[in-house]
Amino acid sequence: MQPHVHLPDRSAAAEAADLIARFGDHAGAEAAARADASRERGNVIHFCRWRQIGRMIALLAAGPDAATLH
Repeated sequence: MQPHVHLPDRSAAAEAADLIARFGDHAGAEAAARADASRERGNVIHFCRWRQIGRMIALLAAGPDAATLH
Protein backbone atom coordinates (compact mmCIF):
# COMPACT_ATOMS: atom_id res chain seq x y z
CA MET A 1 0.00 0.00 0.00
CA GLN A 2 1.42 3.35 -0.98
CA PRO A 3 1.35 6.19 1.54
CA HIS A 4 -1.13 8.97 0.99
CA VAL A 5 -0.39 12.63 1.69
CA HIS A 6 -3.20 15.15 1.63
CA LEU A 7 -2.33 18.54 0.20
CA PRO A 8 -5.12 21.08 0.67
CA ASP A 9 -4.59 22.87 -2.64
CA ARG A 10 -2.38 23.27 -5.67
CA SER A 11 -0.30 25.99 -4.01
CA ALA A 12 0.85 23.50 -1.36
CA ALA A 13 2.27 21.30 -4.12
CA ALA A 14 3.93 24.37 -5.63
CA GLU A 15 5.43 25.22 -2.22
CA ALA A 16 6.83 21.68 -1.94
CA ALA A 17 8.35 21.94 -5.42
CA ASP A 18 9.79 25.36 -4.62
CA LEU A 19 11.41 24.12 -1.40
CA ILE A 20 12.91 21.13 -3.22
CA ALA A 21 14.29 23.45 -5.94
CA ARG A 22 15.71 25.94 -3.43
CA PHE A 23 16.93 23.66 -0.62
CA GLY A 24 17.50 20.29 -2.30
CA ASP A 25 18.10 17.54 0.26
CA HIS A 26 17.32 20.00 3.07
CA ALA A 27 13.83 20.87 1.81
CA GLY A 28 12.16 18.67 4.41
CA ALA A 29 14.10 20.35 7.21
CA GLU A 30 13.07 23.75 5.87
CA ALA A 31 9.40 22.72 5.82
CA ALA A 32 9.75 21.45 9.40
CA ALA A 33 11.35 24.75 10.47
CA ARG A 34 8.49 26.68 8.92
CA ALA A 35 5.99 24.42 10.67
CA ASP A 36 7.74 25.01 14.00
CA ALA A 37 7.75 28.77 13.45
CA SER A 38 4.03 28.70 12.69
CA ARG A 39 3.37 26.66 15.83
CA GLU A 40 5.36 29.11 17.95
CA ARG A 41 3.22 31.95 16.57
CA GLY A 42 0.10 29.96 17.42
CA ASN A 43 -0.93 29.55 13.79
CA VAL A 44 -2.34 26.03 13.73
CA ILE A 45 -3.52 26.28 10.12
CA HIS A 46 -0.07 27.09 8.75
CA PHE A 47 1.56 24.59 11.12
CA CYS A 48 -0.59 21.79 9.66
CA ARG A 49 0.00 23.05 6.13
CA TRP A 50 3.80 23.00 6.48
CA ARG A 51 3.70 19.57 8.11
CA GLN A 52 1.78 18.20 5.12
CA ILE A 53 4.20 19.86 2.72
CA GLY A 54 7.06 18.26 4.66
CA ARG A 55 5.40 14.86 4.33
CA MET A 56 5.01 15.35 0.58
CA ILE A 57 8.68 16.27 0.28
CA ALA A 58 9.65 13.12 2.20
CA LEU A 59 7.43 11.00 -0.03
CA LEU A 60 8.93 12.51 -3.18
CA ALA A 61 12.47 12.11 -1.83
CA ALA A 62 11.87 8.43 -1.10
CA GLY A 63 11.32 7.78 -4.79
CA PRO A 64 9.58 4.84 -6.41
CA ASP A 65 11.88 2.26 -4.78
CA ALA A 66 10.31 2.98 -1.38
CA ALA A 67 7.03 1.30 -2.36
CA THR A 68 6.43 -2.21 -1.09
CA LEU A 69 6.11 -4.83 -3.80
CA HIS A 70 3.90 -7.87 -3.31
